[in-house]
Amino acid sequence: MLSKKMSKAMNHQVNRELYSAYLYLSMAAYFRSINLNGFANWMEIQCQEEMTHAQKFYQFIDERGEKVVLEAIEAPPHTWKTPLQVFEETFKHEQHVTSLINNLVKLAQTENDYASHSFLQWFVNEQVEEESTADDIVQQLKLVGNQGQGLFMLDRELGQRVFTMPSQSD
Repeated sequence: MLSKKMSKAMNHQVNRELYSAYLYLSMAAYFRSINLNGFANWMEIQCQEEMTHAQKFYQFIDERGEKVVLEAIEAPPHTWKTPLQVFEETFKHEQHVTSLINNLVKLAQTENDYASHSFLQWFVNEQVEEESTADDIVQQLKLVGNQGQGLFMLDRELGQRVFTMPSQSD
């Protein structure tokens, strides 16, 4: 059973994961509007990952005998000036999500909730990957600048990304 504090915090994290999906879908729409369909594909896959994260929290809350309480999802931004600005915001957002996960880990420790602590370790590891990947793309975009050929090549590379459902053991 989850403590009231942990239940409330995990329910809020469901909302944050759904907001992340909503944000990335908005970013995908922006990229589609400027004909960078590979960038859009990358964001659409990111949206699917975030939905999976929300589902993991949802199922965990339910398995621990608590009620999932969904909150309103705030509207994400929908315009950006450059692809670099989008990915800088993506990196910053992933850093924020990392801080949210870290706060959940601290709460699990404070509450002596070893099951939640164990569950959250997957997200701790996932956030290392999320931040690294976003930062890699930021750095590539800084190298490329607004040059068409470089953006075209990066767009093709990002278009190759496919969604892989995490395994049950993940």
